[in-house]
Parts: sequence; C-alpha cells; structure tokens
Amino acid sequence: MLFSSSLIALVAAFPALVSAAPARFFGKRAAADVLVFKFADVLEQLESEFYKQALGKFKDNDFTTAGFSSSQVPIEQFLTIQEDESTHSTVLQAALRSFGEQPITSCKFKFDSALTDVATMAATARVVEAVGVGAYLGGATLITDPVLLDAAASILTVEARHQTILNILSSTGTAVPSAFDIALTPSEVLALAGPFIDGPCDLGIPANTPLSLTNTGIVGPGTKLSFSTSAITSSNDTSKFFCQMMLGGQFASIPLPFDNCVVPAGINGPVAIFITSDGQPLINNVRDRATTQLVAGPTMAFIDTKPQMLGQISRLNLAAPVQSSSTRTISPSEASSIIAGASSTSAAASPAATGSSGSEPAPSTGVNTASAPAVPGTPNTFTGKSSDGAITVNGWVGL
Repeated sequence: MLFSSSLIALVAAFPALVSAAPARFFGKRAAADVLVFKFADVLEQLESEFYKQALGKFKDNDFTTAGFSSSQVPIEQFLTIQEDESTHSTVLQAALRSFGEQPITSCKFKFDSALTDVATMAATARVVEAVGVGAYLGGATLITDPVLLDAAASILTVEARHQTILNILSSTGTAVPSAFDIALTPSEVLALAGPFIDGPCDLGIPANTPLSLTNTGIVGPGTKLSFSTSAITSSNDTSKFFCQMMLGGQFASIPLPFDNCVVPAGINGPVAIFITSDGQPLINNVRDRATTQLVAGPTMAFIDTKPQMLGQISRLNLAAPVQSSSTRTISPSEASSIIAGASSTSAAASPAATGSSGSEPAPSTGVNTASAPAVPGTPNTFTGKSSDGAITVNGWVGL
C-alpha cells in the first residue's frame, strides 16, 4: 500500500509520531534514492542560508533604493521563501534519518558576490530558484521509489512557485516565461551552486567545471556573450569551442561559435548555457544528454524580452498622489459644511469680490455652487462636486 507524501512529511517533521508510523516509511533505501535526498537537502540548506543572509543584511531603505515601492513587498516574499526552504531541509533530513542515513550538515556557504546590493541579490535569487527547479526535475529520473518521487515532486512544485514570485519581483521578467522548465543533472547543479560552497562539501558527485558570464548590463537578443572558466585558458584555440544555449521545451540546445556567441531573437526566460568541444547540440533531457564533449557549465542567464504589467506593480511609486473617482455617502451636516465652503470660494472669485468688470462669464468647472441652507440643519438641494472636485454630493431633502 502506498502512502501520500503529505504523511511522509508529517512523520518526518514530527519525530514523536515516528514510532507509530508504518514500517513502509523506514528501513534501507536504494542508494540512488538516498543520494538524491542528500543532494536535495544540501541544496535546500544553500537556498535557506542565502535568503537568511540576504534578509539579515538588507534593510528597508535598501529595498526602496532598489526601486521597490515598499520594502514590505519583497521582504514578505523572501521571508516566505526562506521559511519554505528551511522546512524542506528539515523534512529531508528527518526522512534520511528514518532511512538509517545521516544527512550532510558540514557544508558551508558564502554569498559575498551575490549580496553586494538588493538588485544583485534579487537577480541571484532567480538563478538559485531556477537551479532548484532543474535539480528536482533532473533528480526525478534517479529516484526508484514512487512514494519518494511523490515527496520530491511536492517540493518541486513549490520551488516553481518561488521562481514565479521572483520573476514578478524582477519587474522585467515574465511570470511564467515558458510552458516547460529545464532539467539539470546533479553535476550540472554543482557547477551552478559550486561558487557558493565554501570549503569541503563531499556529495559523492563530481561537479562540472563552473562557467560564468562576464557581460555587464542587460543581456538580450543581439548581445555577444563573454565567459570566464578555468577550463579555457589563453593557450586554447577558442575557435574550436561552441556555446550551447538550452531552453525549456526545446528538443536540443542551440549551438553557436564560442567566439561569436550572440543571443538569438525569440528567447525569453531562463537559458542554460554550456561550453562544448564540438557543435553537436545537447539533448534536452538528463538521460540522453552527452557529457563527453562538455567543457564547462552550465551557467544560467535570464533573457527578459517580454516584461509584464504584473511585474511593474511591486515597483510603482506609491508616494505619488492617487486620483480617485470613488464616491461616499455623507451626512447632512457634512454636506452643509461642504456647500458653505464651495459658496465662499465662488463668492471670492466673483467680479464683485475681485473688482473685475469683465463681461465674459467664468468657464464652467462642473462644480455646483448652489448656496447652503440659510438655517443650519434645514434641507438643501445641492447636487454636484465640492469646490476641489474630490467629493460628489447628492442633495438631501428633508421630509
């Protein structure tokens, strides 16, 4: 009998329930299943620590300086994401212990280069979540137990929601840029996450050689990309290398000459970029993707060509005055006060009050300047806008 991933999470998160849990949950697991859970846990630790350090460093004014209309919007979302990642790690570690395995807790992380300012941090967060989505997609092919696959998939869907939120907060991204995501192998994930790992962190998986973009400013269609990697030195003949751009939903990557790696038109969203020793396209699935010609990578780039209105909401300047066309009901005494004010303004602007003898009538403003009741508290029949045009008054008639 198979049990739901929600129950797995429940018994894993609350050790007191473990003794009463079915034996189906515990005992030895396939080596591949254990490896995926250990790997996923370290990645969750990295993500949680990234947001923890970011929230600890940046203050309210750092977010508003970065263009957010209110610091509460991004802080609320980053805090929610951090709590999710921390919970994922807690549950994965509890599950590993229930299998008789020890989670890897010795890895340390550093994010100095990603926490220079809020803009850099937010851009890095998009990459971090894209890596999380790709890692769980790629890891799904390795899991042998369908119950554990279900549990991992329940985390994957949340990582994808995080990605959407960060795309929106970027203000230039598309909330859901593609109908498909990019799956990554564990070695590819380590190439992306490796620069953030500080010191020994043996996961039992070899990492691809890291690759990074060296372009400054916005990267978009027509941009010629430049790279940095230890796999290519000045002694290498770079004309023999290729950059390969992999997009979600595409059967294979787009191969381009390394020395003329220009972003083609029609791309929007995350792109995984590899360096290879030949121009054979890389298959876009982790089972069939060739590795023998791989030189470095991937690195992840976001090509934002279809910004959406939704992304602009978090960057609106809410300090600017907002014009409102709404109306509200007011009491008779409030109406009398408003009309009295309107009458005074009208009288002060009349030719008699100003000494003007012009014969042309003043242009209509659409504001009714009927007089207030002669006796306070008696009915008036004024209907129209107040003198400043902010409130519409419906005349009150006494019975």
